[in-house]
Amino acid sequence: MGLPASAKAISFIITRDRAAAKVFYGAVLGFALTHEDDFAAVFDLNGTMLRVSTVPDHVAQAHTVLGWAVQDIETAVRTLAAAGVAFNIYDGFGQDALGIWSAPGGTNKVAWFKDPDGNVLSLTQF
Repeated sequence: MGLPASAKAISFIITRDRAAAKVFYGAVLGFALTHEDDFAAVFDLNGTMLRVSTVPDHVAQAHTVLGWAVQDIETAVRTLAAAGVAFNIYDGFGQDALGIWSAPGGTNKVAWFKDPDGNVLSLTQF
């Protein structure tokens, strides 16, 4: 049976500082704030809802928790870097100077960055 075809995915990000997260997801990444209440600030991620919920003792995980597929990763990285986003460089990955990793034997590329709470986010070009 499964979910109805009309069911849409919702993403969740946890923050310790909602004000900083709102600036990051809104002004820096460019997503529209669609709703805010006592429980979350809600953004439209190009058709997918993102609920940014406050948890005072949140500890970010080391793995990617949210990512975006982009057509041109180099342009996307340069645009975000110009807005102040720092891209992660991981030892042994062999990323380029922009922080872009190219998958061996293929055309996939990935770049990772963190939000103000240290949640790892990514850009991927397939």
